[in-house]
Amino acid sequence: MLHFEPKNPEYRASAISTFDRQRAMRTLGISIVRLEPGEVELSMLYSADWSQQNGFIHAGILTAGLDNACGIAAYTLMPPLSDILTVEFKTNLLAPGKGEQFCFRANVIKPGRTLTVCEARAFAIQKGTDTLVATMTGTLIALPPREPAGLQPGAAAARKFRGH
Repeated sequence: MLHFEPKNPEYRASAISTFDRQRAMRTLGISIVRLEPGEVELSMLYSADWSQQNGFIHAGILTAGLDNACGIAAYTLMPPLSDILTVEFKTNLLAPGKGEQFCFRANVIKPGRTLTVCEARAFAIQKGTDTLVATMTGTLIALPPREPAGLQPGAAAARKFRGH
């Protein structure tokens, strides 16, 4: 595994804060298990609410976990006060998502000033056995800080549209 030095000495608190503001992760019950510069491991318990017609975890849910793992891994290496967005990703579904728990592990492959490339793997855990179910390669971009946290996304545009 590559060793990276974070640009933000407060990378851990900053990454956790960014993760905690993502309501989708809270809704899915995804949590951070491990966080290091350029690496993250997320965990999620199985829920039938996230399954497709055969009882497997839906590919969209797996993709959301993988994408978020890539984002948080990349974010640990970004400068203070940066924001992050995914530019693109490629997901490969390798096996049905069947397990009691799911793990999403991501690591930075190539950090950059603006673009960072990551790889992630999703594992289904059943009776103590890990099965690789999906992989992702993602590219993420560092952005300057955006609208204040209290403002609803798109609120400024909506006010402008309504003539306020």
